[in-house]
Amino acid sequence: MVDAPSDSRTRRLAGATVLVTGGGGLVGSRIVAQLASHGAHPLVLDSFDAYPHAVRDRFEVDRHAAEVVLGDVRERATVKWLTGRADFVIHAAAYADVAACTRNPDIAFASNVHGTQTLLDAVTETAVKRLVFVSSASVYGDGTPAGDGPARFTEDRPLTPISVYANTKVWAEHQVRLMLEGTGTEHAMVRYFSVYGDPQVPKPASHSWMVPWMAMSAHTGRPIRLNGGGRQVRDMVHVDDIAHATILALVTDEMAGQTVNVGTGVPTTVREIAELIAAHYPGAAFVETPRPEGDPLGGYADTRRAAALLGWQPGIRLADGIDRYVAWLKATPGAVPDWFTAPAAAGAAVLAA
Repeated sequence: MVDAPSDSRTRRLAGATVLVTGGGGLVGSRIVAQLASHGAHPLVLDSFDAYPHAVRDRFEVDRHAAEVVLGDVRERATVKWLTGRADFVIHAAAYADVAACTRNPDIAFASNVHGTQTLLDAVTETAVKRLVFVSSASVYGDGTPAGDGPARFTEDRPLTPISVYANTKVWAEHQVRLMLEGTGTEHAMVRYFSVYGDPQVPKPASHSWMVPWMAMSAHTGRPIRLNGGGRQVRDMVHVDDIAHATILALVTDEMAGQTVNVGTGVPTTVREIAELIAAHYPGAAFVETPRPEGDPLGGYADTRRAAALLGWQPGIRLADGIDRYVAWLKATPGAVPDWFTAPAAAGAAVLAA
């Protein structure tokens, strides 16, 4: 993990209590680690059921959190107790899998809509200074290319979600604004583009977490699958950079009431990403498969607002981040989940976004 740089803004976090919902996931745990490095006291609320295999130790959340609470963001008493102790809140808890949300819209609603409302109800009764809501570039929709190039998403672009997951994020963004504007709690939104980085692990029957899907496929001698031929465009941003931007959104005065993209501003096709991974595995093969429902054509972030408001720029190039991921994979026994190499996994998994 790369420690986030400190400045006068992050020094405000020294001694502050920050509640991170979903703090046990890949992104949440990295946020927690960086908060701790700035002298904050991170409280984590997480159900630890996002994966069918153990990841709590791998993500090292207990190492960095001041306290970890095993619970659900819909549990009113627990959420009220935690928000009452917090100076700041980062709401990263979500059913964050596009394919799973499409299969199970009721679960997506319960987690992403009901859970967000439960948190907002609690926050409005506290002295929380600011809530940062973790949103997604999926709110922009399909990203049909304009002219000859891929779509560049600006924060002012109309929101046209094409998946259940994206729709829950659009609703939550609006609800955060409606409930917190004019209260004593400021809000800010961060729209993540495609997050990757060790020790990320895939989920069954998902087309999220593209880098681990492809890398683990090549690592185990399976073909790298390119849904839609790999023509979709992604803006890949490393989890360390994601965490840093999120923390800056928590403490930067200019971010009050604002929304920023968190991406690199560099468009890359899925096929190009696969080729970067395949370079580490001589003889790696590709296979083309249909593009799954809800998998957008994609685009890339307009990062000017993040630079202007946060003074933030990504620090890890995609090629370097993939090098780091593959090095971690090769050096970590047991990194590949058991289900990944089961005979049924090869036929059932969807591996593209």
